[in-house]
Amino acid sequence: MKMHIDQKYKALKADLVETILNFNSYKNGFGTGNRNSVKKIDLPNLSVVVKSFKIPVLMNQIAYKYIRKSKAKRSYEYTKKLSGLNVLSPTPIAYIEYFSWFGLKHSFYISEFLDYDFTIKDLLKQRNHPEFEQILEAFTRFTYTLHEKGIHFLDHSGGNTLIVKNNDGYNFYLVDLNRMKFEPLSFDQRMENFSRISPKKEMVEIMSKEYASLINQPFEKVFEKMWHYTHVFFNKSRHKKVVKDILHAKHIRELCHH
Repeated sequence: MKMHIDQKYKALKADLVETILNFNSYKNGFGTGNRNSVKKIDLPNLSVVVKSFKIPVLMNQIAYKYIRKSKAKRSYEYTKKLSGLNVLSPTPIAYIEYFSWFGLKHSFYISEFLDYDFTIKDLLKQRNHPEFEQILEAFTRFTYTLHEKGIHFLDHSGGNTLIVKNNDGYNFYLVDLNRMKFEPLSFDQRMENFSRISPKKEMVEIMSKEYASLINQPFEKVFEKMWHYTHVFFNKSRHKKVVKDILHAKHIRELCHH
């Protein structure tokens, strides 16, 4: 086991090791999908979030040992880099990697638990929220700030920004950070970066209007591109779901015949 703990949290090493060794026994998971597992775990003096990454396919096991950094290590390092750029994210604590002689097996990323209010994805279900437009506009300004700082968050989706309300408005915290690039973004890259946020046209219109004012471009130009990329992304997602459902139904039928 290879374990890197932030200097500030060295005293937690024993608790963190025990947490990883007993990870499967914890039941309070959230956002758990087929690929990765995320759980909130209460240590004696601190609540943490532990993300366990799925065991990579064979070729990636080799790549993560000899060529590329693991998703857990990238998550930790990108969070540190964002902090240096004054971009908020739940405080990183540690990452852990398990290697066999062959390659990477398991990896974990640990951060402090953030008690947030909601996400943009939650806002989709709250159209009557009294500050609906203001939140979207503030989120658009936040995204513009990322772009201006050369932060290309490849998983910039409705559920990957945690929103905390404060006296001056809202703070935005990025999560799920293992896929990022740090580079100047073209106009098209900026527009495509909004494609995963929401399939709702009215939300894209609000974001387009705000972004157009920030870059001093016509609303029509910004909306056309942003809506185009949004339409492409969600159409592709729906198509994948249809194919997956068909394959699943076929598998069930085959089992029934046997």
